[in-house]
Amino acid sequence: MRIPLIAGNWKMFKTTKEAVAFAEEFKKLYKDTDVRAAICAPYTQLTALKAAFEGTGIAVGAQNVHFEVQGAYTGEISSAMLEEIGVDYCIVGHSERRQYFNETDETVNKKLHQLFSTEIVPILCVGEVLEERDAGKEFEVVKTQMEGALAGLTGDQVSRLVVAYEPVWAIGTGRTASPEQANEMCAYIRKVIEDLYDEEVCDRVIIQYGGSVKPSNATEIMNMDEIDGALVGGASLIPADFMEIINF
Repeated sequence: MRIPLIAGNWKMFKTTKEAVAFAEEFKKLYKDTDVRAAICAPYTQLTALKAAFEGTGIAVGAQNVHFEVQGAYTGEISSAMLEEIGVDYCIVGHSERRQYFNETDETVNKKLHQLFSTEIVPILCVGEVLEERDAGKEFEVVKTQMEGALAGLTGDQVSRLVVAYEPVWAIGTGRTASPEQANEMCAYIRKVIEDLYDEEVCDRVIIQYGGSVKPSNATEIMNMDEIDGALVGGASLIPADFMEIINF
């Protein structure tokens, strides 16, 4: 049985001091739940958050990783560095990485291969821009992203994967895909995985929805049959709001 994962993506927000203050407040609100919770934070905050959340069950994730173990890659960070400090998850292929930092399906694939050599669970982001949805190409776009990202990976590896469907037109815009639209695409992503591997693998993959998820719409989204969690942006920066989403 798949356990839902609610992961916060802080993007480039909060200093370490602010992150620790968040953690202390959030721990007061957090109670045992059937839902897994994680915070994906900037690199500088990861060690402090691991220490702050120790013994709580709240996981910590990074927002990016390089596909090489080491080398002359100024400003980058490796999976070994993340693994050493106990990072649990790592976001790969977020639309902002694709848009601003030239991330491609090929580099996403390399990063997944690297992460699967560790115990860090990748959160693979896929999704279409508004023009692609308006042109009726959303399924074609997502299928291409999935096939490119998963190239050369084994079924055992992919069964550990988390996929986050994030329609680019709904990220940070206040506009959200309808629960039916989100559910339809999450079901389609699972079918793509089944076609590439088998039913056993696709049944184990966690498929989240991300895109302006907030307390007011979390229940409706999370109650859809094919949605196993959420990748939450702005609402994850506020302890009470993030807890309300976890308690959907």
